[in-house]
Amino acid sequence: MEDEPRCLAHLGYRPASMSPLSPEFEYDLYLFVAGTDAKSLVAQRNIQTICNEYLSGRYSLQVVDVQAHPERAMSEELLGLPCLVKKHPGLVRRLVGDLSDRPRVLKALGLPPELAIR
Repeated sequence: MEDEPRCLAHLGYRPASMSPLSPEFEYDLYLFVAGTDAKSLVAQRNIQTICNEYLSGRYSLQVVDVQAHPERAMSEELLGLPCLVKKHPGLVRRLVGDLSDRPRVLKALGLPPELAIR
């Protein structure tokens, strides 16, 4: 199990064995982090909050520690960490940083940024 990327598997998250394009989920997201680096932990908390608030039950999120799996970082051609990769729906989008700019994250996910202004 050490060879597989760390995967969060509770409500709203895809179990590691589920197909990334399962019809049960509209959004296929990957968060690449550098272990337990502070910025990585903030990014993880921010994307979990955003997903729970705006995509509840409609997304899968897999957190990949690139220190444990450097080959995944190379195959994804990451520019920096932490990095959110949206593979589905629509075009693949990459967003680097702690994901604290909610309108920017929503736009990357293809959601109206004005949703963040409530």
